[in-house]
This record gives sequence, C-alpha cells and structure tokens, in this order.
Amino acid sequence: MKSFLTLLFALICCIGNVKAATGDTTIVQGVNDKWIGDVPVNIDSMMKFPDGSKSYRKIIMVFTLGKYACPGNPTYCGQWDYTVNMYLIKPSKTVELGRFITPYAGAWGPRTPMTWKGEYAFDVTDYYPLIKDSGIVRVHYSGYSGGYTANVKFIFIEGTPPRNVIDIDRVWNGSFQYGGATSIETNVPQKTLNAPSGTQFTEMKFCVSGHGSDNNYCSEFCKKYYKVMLNGSQTDQMDIWKNNCGQNELYPQTGTWIYDRANWCPGEVVRVNTHKLGGITGGNYNLDVDFETYNDNGNASYIVDGAVIYYGGFNNNVDVSLEAIVAPTDNPSFFRSNPTGKFPKVIIRNTGATAITNIKFDYGVGSTMRQYTWQGNLNSLDSTLVVFPEVPELRTASGSNILFTVKALEVNGAADGDASNNTLYSYFTGVPTWPMKIIVSMLTNKGDAGGGISESSWKIVDAIGTVWAKRENCAISSSYVDTVTLGPGAYELLVDDKNCDGMNFPLYAQGGGYNPGAGTLAVRGTTSLANLQLSKYFSGDFGCGFSQFFNVIWPAAITNVNDNTAAMDVYPNPATNNVNVVFAGINNVKGKISLIDMMGRVVLQQPCQSAQKQINTAQLNNGIYNVVFESENGEAGRLQSRLVIAK
Repeated sequence: MKSFLTLLFALICCIGNVKAATGDTTIVQGVNDKWIGDVPVNIDSMMKFPDGSKSYRKIIMVFTLGKYACPGNPTYCGQWDYTVNMYLIKPSKTVELGRFITPYAGAWGPRTPMTWKGEYAFDVTDYYPLIKDSGIVRVHYSGYSGGYTANVKFIFIEGTPPRNVIDIDRVWNGSFQYGGATSIETNVPQKTLNAPSGTQFTEMKFCVSGHGSDNNYCSEFCKKYYKVMLNGSQTDQMDIWKNNCGQNELYPQTGTWIYDRANWCPGEVVRVNTHKLGGITGGNYNLDVDFETYNDNGNASYIVDGAVIYYGGFNNNVDVSLEAIVAPTDNPSFFRSNPTGKFPKVIIRNTGATAITNIKFDYGVGSTMRQYTWQGNLNSLDSTLVVFPEVPELRTASGSNILFTVKALEVNGAADGDASNNTLYSYFTGVPTWPMKIIVSMLTNKGDAGGGISESSWKIVDAIGTVWAKRENCAISSSYVDTVTLGPGAYELLVDDKNCDGMNFPLYAQGGGYNPGAGTLAVRGTTSLANLQLSKYFSGDFGCGFSQFFNVIWPAAITNVNDNTAAMDVYPNPATNNVNVVFAGINNVKGKISLIDMMGRVVLQQPCQSAQKQINTAQLNNGIYNVVFESENGEAGRLQSRLVIAK
C-alpha cells in the first residue's frame, strides 16, 4: 500500500494523494522506460484497458520522464525543452490525453542528475468512454536530441465520477503556422456539432502552446489570445501565455527556464483550458476558435488540440474532493512550499451539484489530530486552497518520512455524498531549527529595478505574516550585513527578485544576455562561521525568489541567566483565546507570569505554581507580547518568551 501512496503523492497538483482499499485500483503499464530517440518520433504501445464494466472515480495517466546517457552512437544526448504529446488511438477516434514540455536538464542542473525521474500526471477521467478494452497509446516526441526515456501507465481508481460522460467530439488537432501567408483560421475552422440526447452540460477542452520564432519572437515568446465563438457569439477569451516560469517548481534548469512563454514553461505540463458551452444540451450548434489577427514571416506556430465533452447530470448533490496536499509534503510538485513549519495547505474541489459553504476537517501530524471548520462559498466544479490553523507539531517535527493526514468529516453540516475522496495523506521532512540570533549577508548584483534600486530584497516573517526584519530598496552592487534576533516560533525567510532572474543566472555569464553580475546571499549564526543551509537558494539561480522555512526554539543557555537547565515555552504561538505556558528543568515552579506589551505595560499578571499553566488571552488585543516568569524561590530566576496574539 505504501508504494501506491508514494506514487500518488508524487503526482501533479491537480491529482493529489489518494488512499485506495485493496482491490479497487488497477494499474495498466504501457511504454516502459524506453529511450525516445534522437529525432522526432512516435512510440506506439498497444494497451489492454479494463473492459468498461466498472465505474471509476478517477483515471490518472502518469508519464515518467527519465534521462538517457548516450552509449557513443549517437554521441549527443542533450536534455532540452521539447514537446511531448500523448494520444489515445481508437478505431472510432483519436484524442490527445496530455502534453508537457521536457525540462532543461543538462550538466549543471543540481536537481536533475542522470538518475533523475520526473512524473507528469494527467487526469483523464473524462476520456473513460475511450479508455477501455484495447487501444494504442502514442507518445509523440518532437525533440532533436535523444536525452530522455519514457514510461507511461494508467491508474484506475474505482468509484463514482462527478459526472458521467455521454460522448466526446474531437474538433481540431495539429501544429499550424501562425502569421504567415495562410491564416491559422483555415486549419481551425468553425465546426457544426451535435450534442447527443441526455446531455446536461457541454464543455470544450482546448490545449494550445506556442512555438517557433519570427521577427517578433512569436509564437514562443509573444503574448497573443484566442476567442471562443459559440453560435456566432463570443463566449470566452483566453491569453495564450504563461507568466510565471520564474516560479517553476523544477528549478534551477540549465537553459532559459526563467523566461515566460506561450502557455508553457520548460519542465511543466501544458495547461488545458476548459470553456463551458452554456445552453448546449442537445441538437446542432456551431463552435469556433478565432486567434488574434497577426502577420509576420510565418516562422511562428501553435500546437492545437480541441475536444468537446458531453456530460450527464451530477452523481452527487453535495461532494467535496480533497485534491492535493500543498504543505507539508515531500511531493516535488510543491517544492517551493516545503518544508514548512507554518500552516498546512490543501487544495479542494467541489465535485457536487450544490455550492459548498462549510467543511469540518480533521488534520494533524502523526496521531495528534485537530479539527477546523472552513467557511466560504465554493461553487460547483470550482477549486480553492484551504489554509489550516498552525500545527505546533510542525515546529517540533524533525527528520523525514513524517505523516500528515487531513480528512473532511462533514460538508454543509452533514455527511458528504461520496466519502471515498475525503482523505489525503502525505509524508514530509521536518523544518530546520535555527538559532535565535542570525546574521544575514547579501551582495546585490547589477540588476536595476529602477532608479538605481536593486532587484533583490529579503524579509523574515512569522506565522501570521508579521515582519521581524527586512532589507529592501538596496543599492545595486552593494553589500549588506544584518544581525537579526528572533523569539521562539515558526518563521519564513522570503527572498525576492523583481526581474525573476535570481541573483546569479548562469546563462547570462555564458553570453545569453545582459550580465547583471553575481549577487550572493548567506545566513549564519553568531557563534559559527558556517552558513546555514538554504535548500532552495542554488547559488542564486532561483528565478523570481524563494522561501526558507525555519523554526526557532529557546536554547537552554539563553532562557535563564541564573540556571542554564531551566526553560519556558509558550504555545500555540500565535495564540487566539488561550495560551499554554510550560516549564522544563524546574523542580518547584513558584512565581508569577506577566504579559507585557510592546510599550512596556503589564497587561496581564497571574500566579503560577505548576509546570504547565493555561492563560486566557481572549481580552487582549492583537500584537506582540513578552511573556515573563519571575521565580519567587530563586530556583528559576527570570524566564521570558515572545508571544504573538492574532484573532
């Protein structure tokens, strides 16, 4: 079971983690770690799928990309940004099941050694009318270097899908010239289609990615749009553009991975846009996609695939599906968000017919579970990110292979319509512990954000976003050294680069563009010259920025000036209505606890004669307070801790 869970943990965010009972999951293997050649090639695999007699809640196609070392003939195997399409070929019709772009994964990519495997997951549940019995799965690789291997498998998870698919129309497919003498509209013409009887919902799935380069760097590096025309009227418009390549989860790469492109980034799945075709529940209708008018020398092109899906009604009135754990997890799809010592984050989707306004959750680390009720308004088929309250166990978790669990217990005040998609698990690695006093050193590069201000900046925030230290509006090519003192708690070092090219982008140094010089960032404690590890820094090649989560706890040598064995901690921190004060290393706790605000005023004071005391903070204002314990018998002396109250 654990191997199956581990596989699903690694899937792209639209899939998430699923636990299946014995016997309700079928895995069908297709292409098996095959070298995909050094020229554009089709790799066909005849696959035997389930016979269609069972219902499946979700069907996942997983493409595992590996690296290939040439044995000498051919001698050149480079890992560049090439397009990979996956098709299902049946006697009745052919459909594209997914598309992704391979990463720049060459010699200086620290996250993609020759043993690297990258998993790309595609939810192909809507294609179940075709993914049964037998069929040919085709991998089309458009690269000109044979540096990769391919592995394709399908995971069938039994259960009830949100809606049953009645039929599928494939409308357009191909790679078409854009801006040349022949308009792309001749290859993507208006189509007259017929919605079958029983249709209640109709949607078009449209996947488009821009390639080639003309005088204006189109289509790969220019932003255009398309319009969806239904029965002669515009029903939607979408930019053909991906504006966050510098935030790629698979980084750093060895080429121009930071540059935004026409609906794709190197190493990522190409987004499929879903367009609802309102009012189409049967009979004939006209559908068209009109591209933005453009003229140039014709070296630009778009790879296009359009399919229309006809659905019946919803199978559940109320149904929430837990789709993915964003944090805490070791899933590489959420590399930038982990490890975390702050708030758990989970993507959920409304897969029922009725809007969801509240969900009661169980969540926690290991066997320690807490409850939280989310409130909002999640319409049918929409998704959202749920951010849970802080989990103190995330601050104390250490090592790896730590279990996190989240469960939906109730939806809209009652049992959910389908409990099979209500639980997720993840395994994660604990957050490093840093000392209370750190030194942050930064050398800015020559990159100018305007007016001589550096592109680079950093700040340290706590669990509720309070800024404890920052270095912003720096001069270019300048050094800054800051000493920062922190109290116990969960923190995040946020490093930002306005131009999304990091502090040291290697391609610049190789003549790939203006060289802004190499900037650096380092963090160390005050008692050692050794730098603390910044797991997402990569010598400054981090694109738009990165975050480093860390925890700070009281070291025994600091918490008590008279007795190095005595210590005090407060939790939860931040607190809302109550805070627990706990002591260690004290034989006889006897004294008083004071809460002092940032103006030095004592706002609360209570006697304390036990190793753990709970204090009601409901009447206190939001803010930062010092918690001070003064011992009457002299055993513990004076102990203090920092507390944040946030309601």
